[in-house]
Amino acid sequence: MLGICRGRRKFLAASLTLLCIPAITWLYLFAGSFEDGKPVSLSPLESQPHSPRYTASSQRERESLEVRVREVEEENRALRRQLSLAQGRAPAHRRGNHSKTYSMEEGTGDSENLRAGIVAGNSSECGQQPVVEKCETIHVAIVCAGYNASRDVVTLVKSVLFHRRNPLHFHLIADSIAEQILATLFQTWMVPAVRVDFYNADELKSEVSWIPNKHYSGIYGLMKLVLTKTLPPNLERVIVLDTDITFATDIAELWAVFHKFKGQQVLGLVENQSDWYLGNLWKNHRPWPALGRGYNTGVILLLLDKLRKMKWEQMWRLTAERELMGMLSTSLADQDIFNAVIKQNPFLVHKLPCFWNVQLSDHTRSEQCYRDVSDLKVIHWNSPKKLRVKNKHVEFFRNLYLTFLEYDGNLLRRELFGCPSEADVNSENLQKQLSELDEDDLCYEFRRERFTVHRTHLYFLHYEYEPASDHTDVTLVAQLSMDRKSVIQLDLANTKKAMIVPAFETLRYRLSFPKSKAELLSMLDMGTLFTFRYHVWTKGHAPTNFAKWRTATTPYRVEWEADFEPYVVVRRDCPEYDRRFVGFGWNKVAHIMELDAQEYEFIVLPNAYMIHMPHAPSFDITKFRSNKQYRICLKTLKEEFQQDMSRRYGFAALKYLTAENNS
Repeated sequence: MLGICRGRRKFLAASLTLLCIPAITWLYLFAGSFEDGKPVSLSPLESQPHSPRYTASSQRERESLEVRVREVEEENRALRRQLSLAQGRAPAHRRGNHSKTYSMEEGTGDSENLRAGIVAGNSSECGQQPVVEKCETIHVAIVCAGYNASRDVVTLVKSVLFHRRNPLHFHLIADSIAEQILATLFQTWMVPAVRVDFYNADELKSEVSWIPNKHYSGIYGLMKLVLTKTLPPNLERVIVLDTDITFATDIAELWAVFHKFKGQQVLGLVENQSDWYLGNLWKNHRPWPALGRGYNTGVILLLLDKLRKMKWEQMWRLTAERELMGMLSTSLADQDIFNAVIKQNPFLVHKLPCFWNVQLSDHTRSEQCYRDVSDLKVIHWNSPKKLRVKNKHVEFFRNLYLTFLEYDGNLLRRELFGCPSEADVNSENLQKQLSELDEDDLCYEFRRERFTVHRTHLYFLHYEYEPASDHTDVTLVAQLSMDRKSVIQLDLANTKKAMIVPAFETLRYRLSFPKSKAELLSMLDMGTLFTFRYHVWTKGHAPTNFAKWRTATTPYRVEWEADFEPYVVVRRDCPEYDRRFVGFGWNKVAHIMELDAQEYEFIVLPNAYMIHMPHAPSFDITKFRSNKQYRICLKTLKEEFQQDMSRRYGFAALKYLTAENNS
């Protein structure tokens, strides 16, 4: 008994040591990341110092730090090995102590769970260590064609980059439009440890054009079938993703699942989360053959080397030809053919846990695969309705998507410490130019801005352009904010929504306009800015809920209140302003009231804002303030407008009269 207790004490000590080493490492790094009391940036735009104050000694200190970190990591690995050996000698089972293994290899846990399990002593076995090496490159293949897909793939990539800790290699099967857009985007993005290769989708059309397909993805929805032929022959494995995917975890966890494949398993797939392949969704529904519910191909793990040896190309072609004799066309593009092959060869599949592909389709049963949304790893918007799909947790899913949609991609330009990046000529030239600038120059920020490379997304919206034969074209260039991307994501074209742009004002005639929300909030706290008409007419913009806007990262809904007159973005076919309200007073109030009566939703944009600059009083407001008759007439017009509202909207308009009397 005494021996067992001593063994447990040794195990606990080793566990605590293991937990402390990473913390000490990062504390050491954190302390070493400051120079003269200022943080040293590791971003590609500032990864090299560009001030005369930078000396050879600081370079030596950095090199010494990197050497020390590598030594600490070696010590850490040695402790892990010792812990594993000690754990292997420990009794396999103890009475009253449940056995539970946390392993990234299984894709069911993470390092925090592993640490919690060790410290609490609730695990009789040490979790298997991640099988993904620190600097191992993860390969991801995506089929992307057209303007819409190029927008979606950027949101997907941002969600992957946000969580990743490994180098990434994206293989993009793209048409000429998407390649032009995305090549420019990644070139100007300059994310370290990310490589992108393009494969011409137009050249692959002949490989699959003989397959009739009813799916909205068109011919591009079949191109995942030919990846074994398209991707480099020396590429052994790849994660294949649809563009309508959002990651909520490190993609390395999914990559680690490859090591769980056994025997002839070559495809990693999540079961389809609807009854589509059961054939009972409606009368005379006749789906393609599938094993049970079938599998969804929005997330696929492909063992390319084994698939090639199995003659995958011949396998899927023969299956498709046979089934098309009776089915005539595919309904779900490549997914139908994958499932038909699996039906005949079930040994090909390694079934993934459902949280690796939570499907938000029209008939989804995905709610049965998780107890809490925090359990999820990958969200799949596989309904044509996309963000408008009905689901109990759709608000959470939508907010997660919109967070990455609006996330500043420049914040993802972070180095992977200890993983060397391939030399980038553009980045090196930029660093050289920046290093030649003098930080003590009073105009440094202006001069630095000349060299800043901005992440560029070409042709964000679909366009049809035919150049003039006489070369007399004129192009209007305008800056596009992220929240105008919101016009699409909030489906403004097909829904009744009024997007509110929060309004602020300043009493200063000269103001440096804030370049970001953070800068605006700072000016608000310092008293340089105020919420619009805060001092004289609070009710006009109070429903915007500025307190909530301060911390909001996604659009939020507000309700109409009396005298509400925000600045809004609406569809062109919205109700017009009431023409009786000319001059000063009640024009915006009446318009917002009309929108509310027609059941428009008021949605506040979290990252948009406008600032009212001071100016001389208008002629009309001067009359309003000085002329009693003007005010009497305005009151009469308001009463007439409310009577007209009652006639048009009946009982529903009663709330406007009640609110006016109570205000």
